[in-house]
Amino acid sequence: MILEHISYDLTNKNTFGMKVSCDQHIEFDSPYDLSEIGNHLLQKKPWMVMGAGSNLLFTHDFHGAVVHCGIRGIDIVDETPEEVIVRAGAGVALDDFASWASEHGYWGVENLSGIPGEVGAAAVQNVGAYGVEACDIIHRIHAFDVALGTTHAIKPEDCDYGYRSSKFKSQWHNRYIITAVDFCLSKDPEPRLDYPALKKAFQDHEPATPQEVRQTVIEIRNSKLPDPKAVPNAGSFFRNPIVDVATFHKIKNEHPLTDVPHYDLPEGKVKIPAAWLIEQCDWKGRRLGNAAVWHLQPLVLVNPDGDATPEDILKLEQEIIKSVERKFGITLQPEVEHI
Repeated sequence: MILEHISYDLTNKNTFGMKVSCDQHIEFDSPYDLSEIGNHLLQKKPWMVMGAGSNLLFTHDFHGAVVHCGIRGIDIVDETPEEVIVRAGAGVALDDFASWASEHGYWGVENLSGIPGEVGAAAVQNVGAYGVEACDIIHRIHAFDVALGTTHAIKPEDCDYGYRSSKFKSQWHNRYIITAVDFCLSKDPEPRLDYPALKKAFQDHEPATPQEVRQTVIEIRNSKLPDPKAVPNAGSFFRNPIVDVATFHKIKNEHPLTDVPHYDLPEGKVKIPAAWLIEQCDWKGRRLGNAAVWHLQPLVLVNPDGDATPEDILKLEQEIIKSVERKFGITLQPEVEHI
């Protein structure tokens, strides 16, 4: 079934709570609807696919069609004694999928618990948290090629997955509409506890179930991150910058009294937490107009009273970028997609 609305209010469809609208909103609940939708979209551009609107900043009204996948089933499609392949509709909330998998005793997605957003968007963004990225557990992506009118099962190795990136965000932008994602999950205990907060939480014992890890992840998230339903936000606003070793040592030498947090990467690269850079520039908890930096996690920009405009968020973003550039010579890049 296809539901279509004209002049649609998107205020409650984006977690930043931006008061914007689109010319047309289309939702479908079957992959068989996509031929009709695809023909329509080719005649009416621009268009975009949107999940739960949790990693977006609308900078103005969207003068085009917004498409949402309403496919929400979860099914086991294959299994062995060691692992299981689970297909989740693109419209399934990622946290609901993490909850389902953990309740069934399947390992792999529990570290992604609590992330707002939907399964389809997770495959596009390659969402990650607490040492796990979506691409680590994706087996196949089922998608409709809008230009060709054909369906495809895409291997993750063909998606050019990287840090918060994929071909769906670059070469394949507005080419595919994802309908479902197959995940490969383990039946055997395979906890991923490399992230410092998780390592500390389980320093005295190994988690017995994925539910135990899931609950710990949720507790860690809730201790630092605001609930978008209570305080409108789009999650981590900036990407963690990746610099060369020389740049890292320069920063370390210029701040000898500070322990610079970092993660060593291959090929002589170093990842520095954007949250630390922002905090060092005294932005943590500060407000600029109707926008603010979250007081417990400076990587998150918030719409504290629900009345911030896109211009308010953009101004705060630019002021933070300029501050970090002046102090560290690093240009932060937004993780949140600007529309």
